[in-house]
Amino acid sequence: MAAVTLLARDRQGPKAMAQLLMSPMLDDRDDTVSSRQYSGTGSWSRDSNDTGWNALLGERRKSDAVSVYASSAQAADLPGLPPAFIDVGSAEVFRDEDVACASRLWAFGVQAELHVWAGGFHIFDGAAPTAALSIAALKARSA
Repeated sequence: MAAVTLLARDRQGPKAMAQLLMSPMLDDRDDTVSSRQYSGTGSWSRDSNDTGWNALLGERRKSDAVSVYASSAQAADLPGLPPAFIDVGSAEVFRDEDVACASRLWAFGVQAELHVWAGGFHIFDGAAPTAALSIAALKARSA
């Protein structure tokens, strides 16, 4: 459901073979339980998310003027997308929108593999690459 695969599908190519979505930022509406849980805390908080979306979309944010190619969670039509590998930490702002992404892909018949890493925070694998959790996440991606 990443924007580039939507755009490639809608413009008839090039066809992506797969999507690797690692803690993707997909929904400018920022209205999930996890986005509220991680306000003011974490390596990427709700506040950081607000800054990012506001910088990208400005006054269009949270309106009908937002393109699905900017906020791909708002895409209504998902068939024809390539298989997706989605991983996200359980302790981060993007958790719920990423789980919703996998569920929506499944609903449209798109193959998706979802990993929610227990205790993982945003970019945990980059921040602590030798931690057992990071090693497991990298092995799952590589497999």
